[in-house]
Amino acid sequence: MTVIVRDLRPDVRADAEGFSDTRRLALPYMLSTPESVVHTLTHVHPDAHFGQLIAEEDGEIIGTAQVSVAHDSPEPGQGSANIYVRPDRRNRGAGSLLLRTAQERLGRLGVTKLFAWVLDEPDNRAFAERHGFRASRSAWFLRLDLAGGTLPPRQEPPSGVELRTAADFADDPRPVFELDAATSSDEPSDIDVEFTDYEAWLEEHWKHPLLNRDLTTVALVDGRPAAFSVAYTDGDSRYATAMTGTAREFRGRGLAKLAKNDSLHRARTAGCTEAFTGNDTGNEPMIAINKWFGYEICAKEVRYVRELG
Repeated sequence: MTVIVRDLRPDVRADAEGFSDTRRLALPYMLSTPESVVHTLTHVHPDAHFGQLIAEEDGEIIGTAQVSVAHDSPEPGQGSANIYVRPDRRNRGAGSLLLRTAQERLGRLGVTKLFAWVLDEPDNRAFAERHGFRASRSAWFLRLDLAGGTLPPRQEPPSGVELRTAADFADDPRPVFELDAATSSDEPSDIDVEFTDYEAWLEEHWKHPLLNRDLTTVALVDGRPAAFSVAYTDGDSRYATAMTGTAREFRGRGLAKLAKNDSLHRARTAGCTEAFTGNDTGNEPMIAINKWFGYEICAKEVRYVRELG
């Protein structure tokens, strides 16, 4: 049996389905659909040189890689390669072949520092360290039982605060973009991010097929978007928080918690049965908020980094 690596073909449904199925099996805490796989490939900014690689064994997709240049970082020469292999198809060389292909491609694009997320399991960490990576930061995956759990009661917004949905900004999403740009720049990360291209944000984020605008809650203070909780859904019963944040000048007022609570209640009413989110392991304030909602830690992921010669 021979393993080959090739690019995903966005016009071939079986490729998108195989990629999405493999991601869900290897990383069940993140949402993925064939539509989101194709959207990501076809709508990412061209400067990211984004690619989705497939490891195939005798016609069966057994591994995937997402490869990109950190074009929106002020520091040049950074890139990422996130590799996942089906748990029941490991130890067949797929991961090593995907990594080698990704490194060669990014090296030709001038990447000198490569980042990769790795599930915190002995075999995965050994694989990363064997290939010259060193561990850096880490993050938790958390899960909430929306069907059987108990959410905190809905709260009335304080005076001057109004809760809206992202759907209310359909005619002009720029205020949501500006809030996303402000909060994303403060997210814990190895790679600093700057959102400056509104049109690219519209294509990549606002039109993302997983984004559920009706379940995304925006907290406005005196009419200005101040905090939000961005909701992703997979069209079935799974919900994930893609981002929760507050603009700096409005922090300390409980607005992020208010927005997320509203979003979770909307999600449960809409029929979602389980919710996922993620936090940097050092982000104690947000971890405490999520535990207050009833989330429980279900897995850990470690960010590895390697200097490319």
